[in-house]
Amino acid sequence: MNEEPKNQIRHLSKIQRRVLGVLMEKAFTTPDQYPLTLKAATTACNQKSNRSPVVGYSEVQVQDALDAMREDLLVAEVFSGGGRTPRYRHYARHKFDFSDAQFGIVAELLLRGLQQPGELRTRASRMVRIDSIDQLREELAGLHEMGYLQANGPLDRRGVEVDHTFYLPKEDMKLGEAPAMPEVVDHNDATDGAPQAPASEESARSRSAAVPEEMFEQLRFTIKEQSELIQGLGSSIADLEDRLQRLERDLGV
Repeated sequence: MNEEPKNQIRHLSKIQRRVLGVLMEKAFTTPDQYPLTLKAATTACNQKSNRSPVVGYSEVQVQDALDAMREDLLVAEVFSGGGRTPRYRHYARHKFDFSDAQFGIVAELLLRGLQQPGELRTRASRMVRIDSIDQLREELAGLHEMGYLQANGPLDRRGVEVDHTFYLPKEDMKLGEAPAMPEVVDHNDATDGAPQAPASEESARSRSAAVPEEMFEQLRFTIKEQSELIQGLGSSIADLEDRLQRLERDLGV
């Protein structure tokens, strides 16, 4: 039997991207609650943590997106545990030739969109282990080679941003080349002892503030991540309530 050809799906609608990202995320992070019911999938799509932008999709909209991806065999409807409520799982592993790390990266990009590699590694690592920024760049390079990742500059460039490529052509979401960030020149690195011209006040201020600014950005990012983690508990509680309701219904309580 011939293996199903992979890497054929190139475009997904906005809501399909969110729903697929949710299914991929939950398969990694909450396997005991996966596959997802329609209600759980809708709640996860609309949660405020780990999502950008925050949306307010209805169950009807999510159902339509699930049905459309079922036609492409990217999503399947299943019944598990003897329950009567249909659940949904993704079949992305049958459709894309990605590594585990690349699946986590793609899921995070589907949920948040454009990101810098550093923050992408932190966020994707909650789903799959990514040991270093060098490993991340290798995984990103592989996705780029397959045509599923775009960047606004070389992947090893400071300040580069990356995104997925599942946008519809009409969305016009191709990244242009961003200007390179200026290098910080060390004016104390004199040659042959020749006196150096004094730096301007602005450049001196930018050099002295460079390290503290980077530390501030990292601290702000950490605080934001912790805040979003706390908010994400609301989604977990909703999932637990859904499971409790199904248990009570099965027991006739």
